[in-house]
Amino acid sequence: MPTIYLETTIPSYLVAKPSRDIVILAHQQLTREWWNSHRHLYEIFISQIVLDEIRIGDREMVDKRTEVLQGIPMLELNSEVESLAVRYFESLQFPVKAIRDAFHLSYAVVYEMDFLVTWNCAHLANANFLLRLSKLNRQWGYETPIICTPEELIEYPKED
Repeated sequence: MPTIYLETTIPSYLVAKPSRDIVILAHQQLTREWWNSHRHLYEIFISQIVLDEIRIGDREMVDKRTEVLQGIPMLELNSEVESLAVRYFESLQFPVKAIRDAFHLSYAVVYEMDFLVTWNCAHLANANFLLRLSKLNRQWGYETPIICTPEELIEYPKED
């Protein structure tokens, strides 16, 4: 079964109140569709970074995000995850506020996840970023997971 590292934006979009922004609203709906109908096709993992991030904000939303992640296995922080996150942060020039994104990426790579699923298209699910990341990972001897949105994991019926 393919493996997924689930980044924080997914549980956030999953339980958020419907947005007035039509693009975000579409992302929320696609997230719910994938979660309800397609996630069973994957083995899903999270990290302490995800738990830390979902605990920020409105108490009601924190409880909802925490509830949807109940029972999802957590990847352990180790020295390889830490050192690779620092290397990514420096080499890929993440903004200071995006240090956690370097850690999400590091978990997915070190634990050899097939996918890193996110709506963070600024620092993760971005074609130009993926090109730079893939080149670095080849140099450093790592495989690059497919970094995508839930929409890209929805399997539509095949047409005849």
